Amino acid sequence: MASAASIAASIASKTKTKKKHFVAQKVKLFRASDPLLSVLMWGVNHSINELSHVQIPIMLMPDDFKAYSKIKVDNHLFNKENMPSHFKFKEYCPLVFRNLRERFGIDDQDFSNSLTRSAPLNSEAQGRSGARFHTSYDKRYVIKTISSEDVAEMHNILKKYHQFIVECHGNTLLPQFLGMYRLTVDGDETYMIVTRNVFSHRLSVYKKYDLKGSTVAREASDKEKPPPPEDVPQRQKSGNVQQRLQTLRIATRFYCAMKHVRDAKELPTYKDNDFINDGQKIYIDEENKKLFLEKLRKDVEFLAQLKLMDYSLLVGIHDVERAEQEEVESEDNEAEEEGESDGGVIGTPPDSPSNTLDSTKPLSPGEFDPTIDVYAIKSNDGAPRKEVYFMAIIDILQHYDAKKKAAHAAKTVKHGAGAEISTVNPEQYSKRFYDFITTILS
Repeated sequence: MASAASIAASIASKTKTKKKHFVAQKVKLFRASDPLLSVLMWGVNHSINELSHVQIPIMLMPDDFKAYSKIKVDNHLFNKENMPSHFKFKEYCPLVFRNLRERFGIDDQDFSNSLTRSAPLNSEAQGRSGARFHTSYDKRYVIKTISSEDVAEMHNILKKYHQFIVECHGNTLLPQFLGMYRLTVDGDETYMIVTRNVFSHRLSVYKKYDLKGSTVAREASDKEKPPPPEDVPQRQKSGNVQQRLQTLRIATRFYCAMKHVRDAKELPTYKDNDFINDGQKIYIDEENKKLFLEKLRKDVEFLAQLKLMDYSLLVGIHDVERAEQEEVESEDNEAEEEGESDGGVIGTPPDSPSNTLDSTKPLSPGEFDPTIDVYAIKSNDGAPRKEVYFMAIIDILQHYDAKKKAAHAAKTVKHGAGAEISTVNPEQYSKRFYDFITTILS
């Protein structure tokens, strides 16, 4: 029976590997501004090609959950502007993640195309402990840097996670884990995990919330929020000195406001208290509400069994009318510029998966393909605005260990036993999380 060990064996010969690299380099270049991303693109392409020659097993074996394939490349013929000459690429549990991709309805070649046809895009989002995010160029997938502790935790839960995905037929709000890798460039190791993007590749999100069901220190920072509008002085004081002082004050306020605009995120991540203070609700019909809460209940029960906590519900809101207005304005601008351009478009290649899917099934404003935007739900007919919501559970790799228990004790002393702190035991966390989410659905 095939396992990931056979993959490792197939790439054991250094000479054979080098020959492959020379041939592949002539066919496909992996250009990215960040050498790490070039290595990721090369590695995913190589991995999917190798997996295509490995027979799909009838069932996964215990060893598949411990397996890995790795390759070391020393290739002076690589153009250093595109690719480091020396690097290592390691894929964890290749057969398991291939099976997960299949269960999530993702074709391996489409997955490879999304991650390798063009360089992944940098995201302004930053996770806990400084984790960096990228999205695939077609915005289908998210690439996140993780710690070695996260890799260990992923190995700890992977077997039960896979079993859960099998039992629920991939119908879950949990992250869809699609691949986990270690990249070594210049002696530095970087760990990356790929998941399906919670948000849409075509419907823009205008407001984003990270919800835990906790109220202690759960609001977006002032730095992250957009700046409030500056007050315009009604009248200037008389006198030459006073006028100069007033001018200096205005210039200072303008500088600070512009700095705040630069520092503020284009799409801030608002939190529980922001959601409550905004009077925000999720307006979905009864059938969608029932299906959503049933998935949520099963998911949080599973996470509690694994002693996982501190996860969030990521909520993105698409405003259909706003998107329509922006599209009209964009078309007007394009019409004005037609005479100044030959109409050439630089973007997605014609044979890319996103172009194929979008062109074969034109979608109206606010419409989406549920096989791609798997976390999307339309607002109900009685909603104040026509919206589409994207909702999924994120950041599930936090185990309730001694460190978290100590944090719980410290926060309880600081805020009191009745305070809604985020660091509580997994059973309590899952119940509070579920109860809070039920209150935001209307």
